[in-house]
Amino acid sequence: MTACTVIGLGEAGATYAAALTAAGHTVTGFDPVAPTTPAGVTRAATAAEACGGADIVLVLTGAGAARAVAQECLPVLPAGSCYADFTSSSPQAMRELGQLPSRAAFADVAILGPVPTQGVRTPLMVSGPGSRAVAELLSPLGADVEIVDGEPGAAMAHKLLRSVLMKGLASVVVEAVTAGRAAGLEDWIRAQIAGQLAGDGQAVIDRFLTGTAKHAVRRSKEMQDTASYLSDLGVPAEMTSASAAALTRMAQEEVPAAAALR
Repeated sequence: MTACTVIGLGEAGATYAAALTAAGHTVTGFDPVAPTTPAGVTRAATAAEACGGADIVLVLTGAGAARAVAQECLPVLPAGSCYADFTSSSPQAMRELGQLPSRAAFADVAILGPVPTQGVRTPLMVSGPGSRAVAELLSPLGADVEIVDGEPGAAMAHKLLRSVLMKGLASVVVEAVTAGRAAGLEDWIRAQIAGQLAGDGQAVIDRFLTGTAKHAVRRSKEMQDTASYLSDLGVPAEMTSASAAALTRMAQEEVPAAAALR
């Protein structure tokens, strides 16, 4: 069995710590504020103490603590160990952490779903020298671990690009359904959303890529009117207003490009 350390025993960290313990691994945890410790996990007084003799360290703190935790833990890790950073740090921050002096192999781990609902089965994307160790530890627990080529930061780059879609799409859907509810048309707008999300996804992407810039002038005006309508409904329109601004920019960029072709 593997000697595991989990830094950060909040909701996600506690989930992984409990699952690793249940799988028979020895788990030591550290968290300066978490009120409880999962059953079977030994809680250390400091992060460095928790890492002593660890085969693999899983860091599930906030991104703001990533560098401080790495600077405390990496120097005490033995050769052949793995330091896996699950924080939502930027790709550049991950690259910098991966370059800190250490005998441990660094892994940049991107969580691609909600741990509170999917638990340790939440899909992961991993990059860096420690990727294989992360996959070997967590795949048997049911996690779909995808290893991507590249240095630390490559996995997080993929995640942030995905976030452009997933977080933006989620915000648009919330805004549309909220507006539909206010207008007494929630069932209708839900059906419209479901219809757009179904079918040939690649064809929809191509239609968006070609049609958005081509019709940016007309669509920017339409979205400005939509924002005004949402205001009349008493519904926040941040996403709609942002779309109007983006379409206005695209329209302005399209005019010089068209002129250059004449």
